[in-house]
Amino acid sequence: MSGQPIAVIGAFGQVARAVLRAGVARGQDVAIGGRPTVNLTSPATLDVFLDQARPSIVINAAAYTAVDKAESEPEAAFALNAEGPRSLASWCARRGVPLIHVSTDYVFDGTATVPYREDDARNPMSVYGHSKSQGEDAVRATLPEHVIVRTAWVYGTDGQNFLKTMLRVGAERDVVRVVADQVGTPTHADDIASALLDIAAAVTVKGAAPAWGTYHVVSGGTTTWHGFADAIFAAAKAAGLKTPTLEAITTAEYPTPAARPRYSVLDTSKLRETFGVALPDWRLRVAPTVRELTENRK
Repeated sequence: MSGQPIAVIGAFGQVARAVLRAGVARGQDVAIGGRPTVNLTSPATLDVFLDQARPSIVINAAAYTAVDKAESEPEAAFALNAEGPRSLASWCARRGVPLIHVSTDYVFDGTATVPYREDDARNPMSVYGHSKSQGEDAVRATLPEHVIVRTAWVYGTDGQNFLKTMLRVGAERDVVRVVADQVGTPTHADDIASALLDIAAAVTVKGAAPAWGTYHVVSGGTTTWHGFADAIFAAAKAAGLKTPTLEAITTAEYPTPAARPRYSVLDTSKLRETFGVALPDWRLRVAPTVRELTENRK
C-alpha cells in the first residue's frame, strides 16, 4: 500500500473503530472521520475531510443500522445508506480514488437453502435492506473502481451488538428467550477490519490488476441467534459471570417491525480465491471477546 493514508468514514461504528485499531497495529496511517464533523449525508463535509486526507483508498463503514427503527424512519435510512454512498463514490470518481463499501446480508430475503453467492438475486425484506441494496447500486453506477463487502451479524467490543446485549440481559434476568430459526454467521468486527485492510492493500498495489466487484466477508461456520447466545453464556459462565436459563423460540414468537432473513449464510469462496483471505470460525472469537469485556468492566 502507498504511503498515503486510508480514509475511513464512520468514526463511531464497530467496523470503523476496528479498522483504526488494525491500521495502527500494521503501521498503516488511517484518517477516520465521522459525525458531526464528517457526515455521509453532507457532501460538503465529505469533500473537506477527504481533500485534506488525500487517501489512497476510502473505506465506507458508516450506515444507518437501526433495523427496526428504519421502518418508521425510511427517509433517514435511505439518506445515509443509499444517497450517502453515492456522494462518497462521486468524490472518489472525481479524484481517481478506489472505494471499499461495507454492505449487509439483509439485501437477501433469506429463502435460500445454500450459502448466498455474490451474484445471487437480491430481494430485501425491510427498509434497512432496501436502503443498503440501493447503496450498493449507487456505488456500482458511480464508480467502477470499487469493492463492495457484504458482512453479517457483526459484533465486537465497541458499540451496541448482540453479544453485549446478551451479557447485559443475562446479568439482569433469570430466563432469556432467543430466536432459534434464523441462521447466519456471527462475525467479529476485528476480523472484518483485517479483511478490509488486506483487500485495500491488494487493490492499491502499483501494477496489480485490481479485482473490483462484490465480496462476502463473514466468519466460518453457521449458527442461529440461539446458538450464538448459548456460546456467549457459556463463555460468560467460564468468566465467572451470572448466566440465565436460555430458551429457544421462533421468529413468530418474537415479532419485530422489520422482517429478518431466516437464512443469511454467505458464501466466502470468492474472497478466498481472489484475495487469499479467510476469516476464522465464529466460535473462536466469542470467549476472548467476553473475557475482554469482563476485564474492561473490572
